[in-house]
Amino acid sequence: MKKSLLYIGNNLNSKRSNISSIGVLGPMLEAEGITVYYASSKTNKLYRLLDMIWQVLRNRHRVSIVLIDTYSTWNFYYALVISQLCRLLRLCYIPSLNGGNLPMRLQQNPVFCRMIFKPAYKLVSPSIYLKEAFETAGFTPVTYIPNSITLGNYTCYNHDYEQFNLLWVRSFSYIYNPTMAVEVLKTLLDNGYQATLTMVGPDTGDGSLQATKTLAKTLGVAVTFTGKLSKPDWIALAKTHNIFINTTNYDNMPVSVIEAMALGLAVVSTRVGGIPYFLEHLKEAVLVPAENAAVMAKAIVDLKASPENTRHMVQNARSKAENFDWNHVKQDWLQLLQ
Repeated sequence: MKKSLLYIGNNLNSKRSNISSIGVLGPMLEAEGITVYYASSKTNKLYRLLDMIWQVLRNRHRVSIVLIDTYSTWNFYYALVISQLCRLLRLCYIPSLNGGNLPMRLQQNPVFCRMIFKPAYKLVSPSIYLKEAFETAGFTPVTYIPNSITLGNYTCYNHDYEQFNLLWVRSFSYIYNPTMAVEVLKTLLDNGYQATLTMVGPDTGDGSLQATKTLAKTLGVAVTFTGKLSKPDWIALAKTHNIFINTTNYDNMPVSVIEAMALGLAVVSTRVGGIPYFLEHLKEAVLVPAENAAVMAKAIVDLKASPENTRHMVQNARSKAENFDWNHVKQDWLQLLQ
């Protein structure tokens, strides 16, 4: 019998959101011959939850597994509701642990976490960071399956560092600390370096985009804001940049960082969440403390001061990115869903 599943997540395609796991993994699973039903693409949060509930009820006899993208913010409660409905209907469900701040949920909402994760058929995590956090909390076993890319879409380019052309790619949200990118640019310029900054990503509506634009104006620095770009468009844009900066305060295993590694960009990231679990400092990326623009700026300057070390680091990062190609990762998913 052909395998089929219901994929629960934020299947949104709007100006205020980047494509999430459901929009990437779902089609890849379909290409492997799995029938995938989705919920939900509703933009209103209440309607989205109701649609998720309806799709579980509607497809309960069609699917053998419900895969639930589980995040650490408000969307955590989608997983709570859907998991309990699956329990009621005796459906196997698998939470996919995507929220970089889920360890906080384990501490602050232990009862809800036990309700979601203990009865689950299996747990899957894209990062060693969350795998260890959940197993330490007694939720075992957790299957590690990393986020993946289609490597053939990414050409690795060689760059020099005479000028720092910084690229930032993320949704504009306070948890990703976009204003720090502007502070890094200002620090570099104030120290006499030639530098540019391009920030790619949608406005989530939390005020962080406007705060970032206001800070750039206040500091008197020119920043290019592209808004949301398609994957091919931002990959093309990356050719004219040489350094990828990740300024976030919370993280798991961001696909944008893997993509930057595949493109041959030097990665400078805050050392938060799952980042140090998959990137080794000075071997594949430069990791710096969160909320410290001065240290990140110095790390960027050091890339220029040690070009040979930087070249080796970028090569190591590209090699690691090759391990995240879908052709490698898909076998783990197919085995999990058996």
